[in-house]
Amino acid sequence: MASVIDVLQQPAGLIPATFVFGLLVGSFLNVVILRLPVMLERAWREQAREVLGEAAETTGGRFDLITPGSHCPACGRHIRAWENIPVLSWLAQHGRCRGCRAAISARYPTVELLAGLLSAAVAWHFGWSIELAGALLLTWSLIALSGIDVDHQLLPDTLTLPMLWFGLAFALLTDGALASPVDALIGAMAGYLSLWLVFHCFRLATGKEGMGYGDFKLLALLGAWLGWQALPVVILMASLVGAVAGVAMVLVLGRDRELPIPFGPYLAAAGWLTLLWRDDLIAMYMRLSGLG
Repeated sequence: MASVIDVLQQPAGLIPATFVFGLLVGSFLNVVILRLPVMLERAWREQAREVLGEAAETTGGRFDLITPGSHCPACGRHIRAWENIPVLSWLAQHGRCRGCRAAISARYPTVELLAGLLSAAVAWHFGWSIELAGALLLTWSLIALSGIDVDHQLLPDTLTLPMLWFGLAFALLTDGALASPVDALIGAMAGYLSLWLVFHCFRLATGKEGMGYGDFKLLALLGAWLGWQALPVVILMASLVGAVAGVAMVLVLGRDRELPIPFGPYLAAAGWLTLLWRDDLIAMYMRLSGLG
């Protein structure tokens, strides 16, 4: 055991191991992105039926992040373990089901590869440390939240709120490994209130809702993990990239400008970049804004 730990403490061992582990986590994140919104919708429907006094809806059995097992969405064929190896199985099967030959979305290996690469980058940056554990948990959560927001324009409380509390607890229990407890607490409050104020000012000025409440909670989450000092950088980067991407989708892809664009992925990307290069980004922001 000691020799394994010694190997993992070295970059040559830690980074590849974290990459492979990230691939495996990415496979589970695909399940979360796909199934959690369905689970929430079923729970909301059941709650509505209870309020209305209607009979419970028959859903056809247990459905959660574990059951039923992985299967082809086209033919229902059970996917064996050796057919579910992250990225490699998809490549070996040429992106198709071995049973019905239906196409399997490239999104699955993309999420797996993204989780592996981002996990490896976090390991390279933080090394073998307590910061690595927190940074990995935050990274994986941001990937899941981004995927769900892209699909459903939803940032579920079942992910954002626990991760917000984990961020505060991590700051307290690790004596400020990523942010001090005071900075984390102020960051959580400031993150929520800042976008809450922007939301209501925009609504009063235009009569429209410019973002969802989930965005407030996501920024509060990032404030809890990164501290209040990181919030201006996160908001600025997310807004700039979001604006450029939105204009590009309208002009290049012909997207209807009235359709809402999820802001969560841009917040998540800006938050992840700030996680790795917070001090440098804050210093750059201070110089450019004339505050430094």
